[in-house]
Amino acid sequence: MSDSDLALLDRPIWSALTTRQRDLAQGGARALRFPSAIGPFADMVDLSAASFAALGELMAPSEYVVLFTHDAVTAPSGFKVLLAETGEQMIGTPAESPLHDAEIITLGVDDVPAMVALTALTRPGPFSKRTHELGTFLGIRVGGELVAMAGERMKPGNFTEMTAICVHPDHRGRGYAQALLGAIGRQVVARGETPFLHVFSNNASAIALYQRQGMSIRRGLHVTVLQKEG
Repeated sequence: MSDSDLALLDRPIWSALTTRQRDLAQGGARALRFPSAIGPFADMVDLSAASFAALGELMAPSEYVVLFTHDAVTAPSGFKVLLAETGEQMIGTPAESPLHDAEIITLGVDDVPAMVALTALTRPGPFSKRTHELGTFLGIRVGGELVAMAGERMKPGNFTEMTAICVHPDHRGRGYAQALLGAIGRQVVARGETPFLHVFSNNASAIALYQRQGMSIRRGLHVTVLQKEG
């Protein structure tokens, strides 16, 4: 892939909202965001006061958004930083990891309550009642209970982000995450796209898992959660 293609990943939220997911974009030239019912992700054309003002216009009082930026974010008046961490952007096709004691299923709207409950328990990142609309989500049920899932989120250019990779604490160590990661990766590649994902820098176990699956760190980024005051 060319450098210009890869450059889309330098600003994945902005790139997604100006390419394949432009129909979901809310905002204008200085700030864009996904609909709040789908997810809290937003970006600005720069970190100027004018861009922060435009972002604030897209937020309700006390609402929060998540930013992925190259530089650390200093919040101006009217915003409060709820979280400021670093993350790693990883890219590559995860290796296939077959399961012998469980079946991978495609999740749909009827599974949303279970998906929200699992992500609330395991906290892989923001997940709302309409997040599943961003792409295919796969899961594993044991005894009728959803115990593992993974899916697609941002789609900048010819890339697709894998997200919500999580396993119930009582069902870890069985290879569910690896199997789901491989399954999601295969469907992305089958469409001629390149998989990528984001993970907090301090999540060493997840980074090691993704590296064992064949993914590599492309770059670091700053993850900032901003709340609008008032």
